[in-house]
Amino acid sequence: MGPIGVVYSDVNKPVHATSASGIRTGQSESKSYCGLVALGDSSIEAAKKNGGIKTVSAVDTKVYSILGIYNKYTTTVSGN
Repeated sequence: MGPIGVVYSDVNKPVHATSASGIRTGQSESKSYCGLVALGDSSIEAAKKNGGIKTVSAVDTKVYSILGIYNKYTTTVSGN
């Protein structure tokens, strides 16, 4: 998981990396509001599709939260 602040979070977390380099990047995200509604697709597959990536070389995530009222989870994929 990683560090999460009760009042505010803005944390980048590495998930996966290989020795291969990637020239393309793609992102996907999901959001939740007040813990009542959650929307989006922050999957690696969605990020690959958004970046036109077939071979993944790195995956990173970002968690952004304000008081647990607004939360955003972003997945960034690099590759070719």
